[in-house]
Amino acid sequence: MYSVTRSFGLNGLSGFAVAVEADISGGLPAFSIVGLPDSAVRESADRVRAAIKNLGFKFPDRRITINLAPADVRKTGPVYDLPLLLAVLTASGQLEDVPADAAFLGELALDGTLRPVSGVLPMALAAAENGIHALYVPAENAAEAAEACADSMAVYPAHTAREVVDALRGISPLAPAAVVPFDPADAWAQVPDFSDVMGQSLARRAMVIAAAGGHNVLLIGAPGTGKSMLAKRLPGILPPLTREEAVETTKIYSIAGQLPQGRGLISARPFRSPHHSASAAALAGGGAQFRPGECSLANCGVLFLDELPEFSRESLEVLRQPLEDGQITVSRAAGSATYPSHFQLVAAMNPCKCGYYGHPTRQCTCSPSAVRQYRSRVSGPLLDRIDLCVEMDPIAFDELHAVVPSESSADLRKQVLAARAIQAKRYAAPGFEGVLCNAQLTAGQVRRVCRMTPAAERLLRASYDALGLSARAHDRILRVARTVADLAGKQLLDEDCVLEALQYRAQEKVEV
Repeated sequence: MYSVTRSFGLNGLSGFAVAVEADISGGLPAFSIVGLPDSAVRESADRVRAAIKNLGFKFPDRRITINLAPADVRKTGPVYDLPLLLAVLTASGQLEDVPADAAFLGELALDGTLRPVSGVLPMALAAAENGIHALYVPAENAAEAAEACADSMAVYPAHTAREVVDALRGISPLAPAAVVPFDPADAWAQVPDFSDVMGQSLARRAMVIAAAGGHNVLLIGAPGTGKSMLAKRLPGILPPLTREEAVETTKIYSIAGQLPQGRGLISARPFRSPHHSASAAALAGGGAQFRPGECSLANCGVLFLDELPEFSRESLEVLRQPLEDGQITVSRAAGSATYPSHFQLVAAMNPCKCGYYGHPTRQCTCSPSAVRQYRSRVSGPLLDRIDLCVEMDPIAFDELHAVVPSESSADLRKQVLAARAIQAKRYAAPGFEGVLCNAQLTAGQVRRVCRMTPAAERLLRASYDALGLSARAHDRILRVARTVADLAGKQLLDEDCVLEALQYRAQEKVEV
């Protein structure tokens, strides 16, 4: 009258093994679940009871105790419905013991239908690491689970719990799910093209530098100058996702419940654009189940913050840790979780509240103090973490009707991929572990790879004193100059590289 069924749970970004133990004993009929279950897990008792009856099995009219081990880790979500049902059937003698190398995930409808659950990919990865050879999941989750499938583990999609029971009995075996081919190059076709952007040559150049070096960008300009257009087209010139990046990003979307059903790995770099009313928790993540926020959902992609000064100060300060460390830790009373947040920040703002400060043809209605107050909403420490800042002028009529078309995303992407290839070769050397692009260089690594000509060094020294640069700003200027040199195929940073990096300084352009 005792059985054990294997399943898995989520703890932050990682899965962990859960043993679903069922004991049926004498006494008044009762169904109790222990092992730190949340409300969704406790409600599994009612779903399992109805599903067992509607599938034609007999629900035991005795005392049923379910233990979810380990008992000191909180269990969340309806993922344990299917293993609970199998454990009850096994303990009551209606099903033979399930194989010890099989695991089960899935939510039950009252008629026994399996519904998809969140976080299947990290749980499937944990299953492969724990020696599971057969993983049974809802059919909608099979594509992402198959991506974790090692040669020793098969993923079996099922539409109902009856299909799982019949497969375990050997009556009707299930066919294992096939791995969906991973082709990140197809994602470029889904992104708008840079050829749609007319004029704004300086801003286009800044976006190429940002893509080539992984730098953060701030676009300042009046309404209608093309800030949002440029930001939305940035993923189209970024390098394709590697499989490791795709797995990491897909895990985040799977946990957040935002992975499209039937999809395998995410092939396109994410583009997240939260509204300026988003709270600090929405950006950082959190909640009772430690869901990832916008910073993590933009991992390996672009986080676009339009109307930057309209975000609350608390929300903007949340960005400081992920911009510096590439990860964000969500801490609550119940525990903490750390999520990767390697994103490129693209921010856009108007020069003032009305949007027309410094406009050549339209008059600004803001007072000087109102302009200062508006721009001061963006803190100095956040500006210090932005590598490139571009002031965008209104587009002239002739530029809108130019005969010669603008460079397309494919043309710009060739420049970016050539610069990234130089960086990949450079950072394959010892001492650059974990560095993929110039923006990820540490202070010590900057000194090694950002060698300057004497004239460039004199120029940077004079700028450091004249502009009152911080040590962080000094290193960021060198990183941008290194990217400019890579785009030009130069080994040493000359005056042109340093001058171009200096002209993108954000601090002086935001302060009035």
